[in-house]
Amino acid sequence: MKIYSWNVNGIRAIKNKGFIEWVTSEQPEVLCLQETKIQEDQISDELKNIEGYHSYFSCAEKKGYSGVAIYSKQKPISVKYGIGIEKFDSEGRILITEFENFTLFSIYFPNGQKDENRLSYKMEFYDALLEYCEKLRENGKKLIICGDYNTAHNVIDLKNPKANEKYSGFLPIERAWMDKFVSYGYVDTFRYLHELEVKYSWWSYRFKAREKNVGWRIDYFFVTKDLLSELKEASILNEVLGSDHCPVCIIL
Repeated sequence: MKIYSWNVNGIRAIKNKGFIEWVTSEQPEVLCLQETKIQEDQISDELKNIEGYHSYFSCAEKKGYSGVAIYSKQKPISVKYGIGIEKFDSEGRILITEFENFTLFSIYFPNGQKDENRLSYKMEFYDALLEYCEKLRENGKKLIICGDYNTAHNVIDLKNPKANEKYSGFLPIERAWMDKFVSYGYVDTFRYLHELEVKYSWWSYRFKAREKNVGWRIDYFFVTKDLLSELKEASILNEVLGSDHCPVCIIL
């Protein structure tokens, strides 16, 4: 079972770069998207009804901002838009689909670079999500939490760690939360299977960063430990173009 996650940086923009053809070619069982930047009334039939897929979109109230989506070959048992906290749900950052053997999150985590208020918002979001996930685990749910976490966890996860240690995305407080997340039993699938491999999932549009591979690994699949026996592969698809991020994938 192939599950993909991709921050597309605008689903309408990427549609014009062969997105639907790519989905048709790759045939993931489930595809999670972040930063769709679309409103419900802007979703074309072509995007909503990719052949063979059920589609679900959570859109931000603010136009052209945030937003997540999930395409799935199998119809989920249930779909939830957000975690019941208005200040997070209004930005269309979380979509939750429940399947028979796991519950899957597509999440666009906040970026804390704008100012202190947004950094605080980001940290509050992190904590609220962890609390929500823990309640699901208490009820016996196995979790897959994928998306753009907007934080590089360790030095290996970005090209220039020293130069970025005072910037949101690699701040000690953000990295400490990632440590906390791991300590609760959530596993970074790529790092679990590729302990020392250096690979990135996001590059700035400036300074030919992607061409030079000056990037960050900020897109993840975390799973609860009870799914590790099912995990066959975790990969980062650097060769797929169309966004400033590339897709990441797990095979169960």
